[in-house]
Amino acid sequence: MATTTLERTIGELVAERPARARVFEGFKIDYCCGGKKPLADACQAKGIDPQVVLNMLRIVDESAPTEERDWSKATITELCDNIESTHHAYLKRDFPRLEFMARKVAGRHGDHHPELVELRDTFLAMKDEMEQHMLKEEQILFPLCRKLDQGQATAGAHCGSVQNPIRVMMQEHDDTGHALEKMRELTNGFTPPEDACNTYRAYFDALAELERDMHRHVHKENSVLFPKAVEAERRLTQR
Repeated sequence: MATTTLERTIGELVAERPARARVFEGFKIDYCCGGKKPLADACQAKGIDPQVVLNMLRIVDESAPTEERDWSKATITELCDNIESTHHAYLKRDFPRLEFMARKVAGRHGDHHPELVELRDTFLAMKDEMEQHMLKEEQILFPLCRKLDQGQATAGAHCGSVQNPIRVMMQEHDDTGHALEKMRELTNGFTPPEDACNTYRAYFDALAELERDMHRHVHKENSVLFPKAVEAERRLTQR
């Protein structure tokens, strides 16, 4: 069982049981953009004993609530609906608040903590890119995915294979992942300094939540939705 698990990819393991994401987050193992790596390779890259990770995964599996949704069994349409209503809605709601705090904290504390200026600029660039990214998903890719789910073989006629927009979205996910890594680095793991004011602390806490949600968001698309859409198109074109 352990050998079989070690050969499976991080993305597959989280898709099967989303609660496992907490284990990978604890070990700083990327399960969204890096979800295609086998567990053994991911542990080796981090210098972590794979048996320790396996033990933690086993504990989570035994304690996870049974009502947890297994998104690998959801339809393409259900996945698109959930991503829009959960992750896209979260970003649209929190981006204005985060932008306000990014500008305020950098303006008030940037002289003594110059990394806050780079943090602000990194966040604002990521925000702009994600807003365009969500727009493309909601207006182009997700409607295409829903048509494939309905059995429309010509769904992607205007943009070729569904793999074309998916390829673009995955590259943009990688870019977002790099931005999140940079923000984590600039904030020392989202840990505010002792002299931080309440807004400063709330800002770092909000960035940590942003990272957690983005990991789940990207994982759900890269490891679950996109493979389902590619497979649906393959089946339809082989008819």
